[in-house]
Amino acid sequence: MSARPIRSVTEILGLLSRGRFAERLDEELEKCITALENLPEEKGTASIDITLTLNFQSGRLDIRPKVNGKPPKEKAFSDTPFWTLDGALSVQHPSQIDMFAGPRDATAPREREAV
Repeated sequence: MSARPIRSVTEILGLLSRGRFAERLDEELEKCITALENLPEEKGTASIDITLTLNFQSGRLDIRPKVNGKPPKEKAFSDTPFWTLDGALSVQHPSQIDMFAGPRDATAPREREAV
């Protein structure tokens, strides 16, 4: 009886590490899909990289699999503007500081008459 040659990558993937590698691929796929579905903008990209390292010696071929899942990147935080004020930071623009200096009299007469 002779051994049956395997010439299909999909068959090899199912045999690697007694099937545990294929299970790991399924887990990475599920993680990436879940991460994509949970994106706030409902838009993104994920990838799964598979590396098969083949080592041949004296008629024997060893295959070492590796999987690297890359879920979508989280949206970065947006910029928060600060202005420098007396050697420190302020969230108020320097030209607006006078606006908030104190209470104003809302009952004061207008300086300009309506046309």
